[in-house]
This record gives sequence, C-alpha cells and structure tokens, in this order.
Amino acid sequence: MAEQTGNAAKIARAYVDAIANKDVDTIMAISSEDVVCTSPIGKLTGTQAFRGFHDGFGRMIKTMSILAVYGDDEQAVVVYDVETHPVPHAITVELLKVRNGKIASTEVIYDATPFAAYMATVKPH
Repeated sequence: MAEQTGNAAKIARAYVDAIANKDVDTIMAISSEDVVCTSPIGKLTGTQAFRGFHDGFGRMIKTMSILAVYGDDEQAVVVYDVETHPVPHAITVELLKVRNGKIASTEVIYDATPFAAYMATVKPH
C-alpha cells in the first residue's frame, strides 16, 4: 500500500483505519465540529450528521481493504475497496481536507449505481 507522511496523510490513515474497524468514536474525535461530508447521497454538515453517516456505513461493511493513502499537511486522498452487505465490491476514494489537526471536509467518490440497483430490490418495511 502506498502512503505518505504529512499531517493530513496521518489523520487520513487514522480515519480509514477507523472506518475499517467500524470505530465511529475515533472518526468523531479526529473530525471538526463543522465537518462537511459530500457524497453521492448528498451533503452533510456537522458531527451529528457525520456520525449518522458512518454509523450507517459501518453496519453495511463486511470487509475493507485500504489501497492507498496520499497526502501532505493540508489534504489527503484515501482509496479503499469495501465489501458491503448490499454490494460485494465498491472502490471508494475520499479527498479529505484538514484544518487545525482535524478533518474539515471529505468528498466521498464511488459508483452509486450498484447501491441504487440493490435498493430497487428492497421491499419497504
């Protein structure tokens, strides 16, 4: 796995390790109060919304492989391959921006098509 050692890269590594371990408390500890998360499902702002995002994602994860962490002191890119309950293979990329030693924002990039196809098969409760 490729990795760099800038401050943002170190925070990004802690972040993806926490995702892989479903450790939402660590994710919150390294995120700013006004963290912004943008993904194919929309834009979330603040730790409460970000916690909800990662609680839900954590419940979906079966396994996760971290492929790369690149960054400097202000931003980092992480690449991981995640197997989820609904989708067996999803390559995901996140661009994280770090401010004052905390994650200020993340842009989550993945192909939402397989997730949408799965949701189309789920019957409402």
